Amino acid sequence: MINLEVLHRLQATLVERKAAAPDSSYVAGLYAKGTDSICKKVAEEAAETIMAAKDGDHLHLVREVADLWFHSLILLSHFDLGVDDVLFELRRREGISGIDEKASRPT
Repeated sequence: MINLEVLHRLQATLVERKAAAPDSSYVAGLYAKGTDSICKKVAEEAAETIMAAKDGDHLHLVREVADLWFHSLILLSHFDLGVDDVLFELRRREGISGIDEKASRPT
């Protein structure tokens, strides 16, 4: 089983790219374009993930989920959030039914 180190290393790279010149990397360019462009890319990858799932091709699905996670990590980093923030939230929800968890959220 692969541990979470790969996500933390990726997160560190994404944070480094925030300070890079926009023309130096894909990620730096995406950060420079701002929130709307990053959100658009996350939405695109989510749609591609859904299409891969509907096609039933497991390898394609895994690759699209990897793209979705990658771009979601860019979005989190854009807002100075990261892997641990999401893991904390998942840990908080552990053992709570989805119905009860949703009902506990502020309106």
